[in-house]
Amino acid sequence: MLESACLRHTEIPHTTRLFSDFQYHYDRVARFYNGSAASIESYAEAAKRLDYPAERRTRLVAAARARNGESASLDLLARPETVAIVTGQQVGLFSGPAYSIYKALTAAHLAAQLTAQGIPAVPIFWLPTEDHDFAEVNHTFVFDPEHRPILLKVDDANTKGDRPTGAIRIDAPPIEGLQQALRAFPYGEEVLEVVRETYPPGVTFGAAFQAILQRLLGKYGLLFVDPLDPAIRAMAAPLLREAVRQDEQLHQQLLERNKELEAAGYHAQVHIEPKTSLFFLLEGDRRITLRRQNGDYVSKERRYTASELMELAGHLSPNALLRPVIQDHVLPTLAYVGGPAELAYLAQSQVLYHDLLGKMPLPVARSGFTLLDARTAKLMKRYGLALSSFFHGDERVREIIAQKLVPEALTREFTEIQKTTAESLQRLRNDLVAFDESLAFATDKSRAKILYQLAKIERKAARETLIRNERAAQDARYMSNLIYPEKHLQERLYSILPFLAKHGFGLIDTLYEHVRLDCPDHKVLVI
Repeated sequence: MLESACLRHTEIPHTTRLFSDFQYHYDRVARFYNGSAASIESYAEAAKRLDYPAERRTRLVAAARARNGESASLDLLARPETVAIVTGQQVGLFSGPAYSIYKALTAAHLAAQLTAQGIPAVPIFWLPTEDHDFAEVNHTFVFDPEHRPILLKVDDANTKGDRPTGAIRIDAPPIEGLQQALRAFPYGEEVLEVVRETYPPGVTFGAAFQAILQRLLGKYGLLFVDPLDPAIRAMAAPLLREAVRQDEQLHQQLLERNKELEAAGYHAQVHIEPKTSLFFLLEGDRRITLRRQNGDYVSKERRYTASELMELAGHLSPNALLRPVIQDHVLPTLAYVGGPAELAYLAQSQVLYHDLLGKMPLPVARSGFTLLDARTAKLMKRYGLALSSFFHGDERVREIIAQKLVPEALTREFTEIQKTTAESLQRLRNDLVAFDESLAFATDKSRAKILYQLAKIERKAARETLIRNERAAQDARYMSNLIYPEKHLQERLYSILPFLAKHGFGLIDTLYEHVRLDCPDHKVLVI
């Protein structure tokens, strides 16, 4: 039986104040965005203001057809009034962390909802294949039936530090390691079949990522756009050229925006310095880092004037803050679906949107999920554990379980001794203070030490009980490795693949059905 619950983001470790306020007190951050996605009326008004040229739409549809083939979504995109609900994620190994899927499902759900309410919309997944941070995409984590985290990784034989990750070949996908992890699950072989088909030897990270998402999410009508496609780069070039022309002004506004965010008590997701450039240069199979210097742009190899860089606009790649602006120039974007990091980017990028586009998409937080199996849910109930219990580390979980295992008589005895000792010490303190007030501090200090030692003995007894009960220790590991593996939220570490191997491909539909655009909380599902 499926059960669901919600967990406020304020109860989740490392939630930033910016994201918390975005979810629960939007009025506090509204000035850093252009509008709220709070109602269908918000979308309708934003759709009316969206001015997307017919010529650009024609070019976009042609590029999307070449990459995606014919589809109902493509037919809808070709209509002049259709808007895009956009999301994206680095092209990580074996679909990357599970929240990549959750982003896509949120975008698809929102597009379907808007279409049903008279605002034709298609979900579009922007593949950031230009990124050159190989360490971000070359691995993934899965788990075995005991929820032991297993790292799967691609070696770096085909990469240099400055190659766009989407174009890097995977000569030997770690499918054998995946097979070892998933083979005991009920649907393990079905998942492996999908992976073998989408990750043949020699496939690129970008092509494989798109292929596996299409296999998993095909029924939801996502279209994929790759900024490395020549047609897309040609569409982006005019705005990149304009960004170079306005760079000095844009740079100053970004510096001011970072100060505004910090003054408001928030963080700047991207650190900006005088030398920070909004651009990289694509040259051959390299993405070359540029630095601003005295009005010019400098790589390790040469210097470019602004005029020279403008002439190379078709070979420029935007940084993290400029990228969403370029993306929303290329696409008829009504809303952007992102996680905490992307929404933080947008708070900085607003000044770029204002000057370069004169518009900005509505920001939408993706749905987030923690998935529990029936055994984990039963164990949590048995031991009196809440989801938040796991955020304090495995040792805390073990202590809570251990306390439940201490013999009831021993627990009563500890409680009675602590109570009577505290009362006796309080009487002693009262008598000593009446005798000499200067003894109060020493008495309080000694009293605290005595009670601490009693509590320490109780904790040791509990731990000893846990050691003697190996099954309970296994239960602790089983739950912790599923809920908060490696001290990360489940969705941020594990790929979706072991969940599909355990619960079947129908899990995707279940997740789609539980996307709640009117609920700002993290969702907990018992499958």
